[in-house]
Amino acid sequence: MLEAGDGAVLAIIAGVEGPSYRPVGATMAVIGPHDRVGTLSSGCVESDIALHALAARDAGKTKLIRYGRGSPFVDIQLPCGGGLDILLIPAPDRKALSELSRRRAARVPCGLSVNVTTGAMTVTEPGSTGRIGDMLTVRFDPAIRFLVFGKGPEASTFAGLVQSAGYPNLLLSPDHETLAHGAADGCETQHLVSQTFPDDLNADALTAIILFFHDHDWEPPILEGALKTPAFYIGAQGSQRARDARLLMLEGMGVPEDQRARLHGPVGLIPSARDAGTLAVSVLAEVLAKAKSGDLGA
Repeated sequence: MLEAGDGAVLAIIAGVEGPSYRPVGATMAVIGPHDRVGTLSSGCVESDIALHALAARDAGKTKLIRYGRGSPFVDIQLPCGGGLDILLIPAPDRKALSELSRRRAARVPCGLSVNVTTGAMTVTEPGSTGRIGDMLTVRFDPAIRFLVFGKGPEASTFAGLVQSAGYPNLLLSPDHETLAHGAADGCETQHLVSQTFPDDLNADALTAIILFFHDHDWEPPILEGALKTPAFYIGAQGSQRARDARLLMLEGMGVPEDQRARLHGPVGLIPSARDAGTLAVSVLAEVLAKAKSGDLGA
C-alpha cells in the first residue's frame, strides 16, 4: 500500500454476515480499474469494488458499501450467500501505515483502529478484530516463521514449499548444494559452519523449527539451543529409533525433561513418508494444525 502512491484506495472488509471467503480485516489496495493488490472475495466483486474505490478517490470521501445479503446491488450476488461490508478509504494515512509496516516487519503484534465514517486510522496495541459502532479494529499478528535446518532434498523441498505458501523462512545448512536449491526457490539462506543454534535467529512464539538431517550428529547441539526458545513447534526428521536416540543424547547433555518433551518426532501427519515432497506436505500440515489449535509456545 505504501508503494502504491497517494492515488491508491485502501479497501477493508469491515463486516461479514454469514459465510465469507475472507475475514473481517482483510485488505486490498486499489490503484486503478484493473490495477489492484490483494483480494476480498473469490473474485466475484473485486472489479466492482475497484469502480467504487475510484469514485471514492475522486470524491475524496470514505465510503462503506455492502455486497450480498442486504445489498442494494441486487445484480451482484455472492456465491457463498453471505454479506460483506467493504470500507473504502482514499488517500489513507501514510504515517499510520508506515508505523503498521514497521511493527509488522519487527514481528510485533499490533492493531489498526479505523473510523468507518472519516477513514481516520491509528496504530494501537493488539486487541480483537471487530467493529463497534463507527470504529473498526483489525488485529495483526506476525506470520508463522519457519527455521529449516538440514542437508539434502528434504530440507530444500520443505523450505521451498513454505516459501511458495508465502511464509517467512530461513534455510540453514552446512551443504552448499542444499542452500543453492533453496535460494533457487526464493528462500533466504544461511550457511551453517558449526553444529550450533545461531544466537542471532531470534525465534519467537510464532516460529517453527524443523531439522532434516540424515547425519543425526548435527541434531543435539542445534536442538539444545532451539529448545531454549519460545518456538511453538520444534521437530526433527527420523524414525522412532532416531527420536529415542536424540532424546537420550539431549538428556545426557543436561537438557531438562520439560524441554525434551517439546520435541516432535517422527515429524509429519503421514507415517513413514518416503519421498521429500510427501514429507514436506506432511510436516507443514502438522505445524499448521498445531498453530490452528492455538497451542503456541507449548
